[in-house]
Amino acid sequence: METIDKIKQQISENPILLFMKGSPKLPSCGFSSQASQALMSCGEKFAFVDILQNPDIRAELPKFANWPTFPQLWVEGELVGGCDIIIEMFQQGELQSLIKETAEKHPAAE
Repeated sequence: METIDKIKQQISENPILLFMKGSPKLPSCGFSSQASQALMSCGEKFAFVDILQNPDIRAELPKFANWPTFPQLWVEGELVGGCDIIIEMFQQGELQSLIKETAEKHPAAE
């Protein structure tokens, strides 16, 4: 499977998806750590892809998303943004409602 197809599949199969360095429990960069902490604070399950384990995705996703940095939060197939946007949305209460609404729409998503 081509890398771009793999990325599209991951985005389509996971209503809440964080492309990050490391994992939510063991992030490998400060920005990924902050982003995953904010997401975990929303109290809903979300999927993640460790781009350090997937160098092809790490190379291709910035071009596909037209977003140069990681982490990247995708909700229902749309790029929400990176760490600064995630933290800002969290501080304003927007992230919590977005994540909760999305989780309610996709109850089977793990």
